[in-house]
Amino acid sequence: MADLINDGKTRVYWVPSISNINAPTVAELNAGSDYTQRITPDGLKLDPSTADVDTSSLASTFDTKTVGRVGFDVEVTFKRGDTGPEDLPYTTLKYGVSGFMAVRRGVAYATAWAAGQKAEIYPITCGEPQNVSPAANEVMKFVSPMKVTSAPATAATVA
Repeated sequence: MADLINDGKTRVYWVPSISNINAPTVAELNAGSDYTQRITPDGLKLDPSTADVDTSSLASTFDTKTVGRVGFDVEVTFKRGDTGPEDLPYTTLKYGVSGFMAVRRGVAYATAWAAGQKAEIYPITCGEPQNVSPAANEVMKFVSPMKVTSAPATAATVA
């Protein structure tokens, strides 16, 4: 049994429009901007949380729970670029900008989008960009806090 190595096997696109997030088309994904190479190695944070619902009763002697609402804490750390195309995330992902973040995992980054691939599609509205404090021997960075505006498709299939 072999482990799946993460390095070089994630692709992240910012897509302006997707008609069906459960089945995004190759054309819709290709119409997006590839931000993968601008994201720091540890900069893709898409953390789900599930709330607890207390199902105990007055007669209970043990606390019981079931699953409640799901939410996502999303922020992406980007490297700044010194040219227009390299700085596209910084100039695009401003406060209030909406679109879709498409994430593909486990397939070589260089592999083109193709029908049948699995992807995660998040409907997003961006928060205020946060410049990261400068540090010696580091690239200039910023963090884009993002709000998931409706239920994402975390197991979409590319059409």
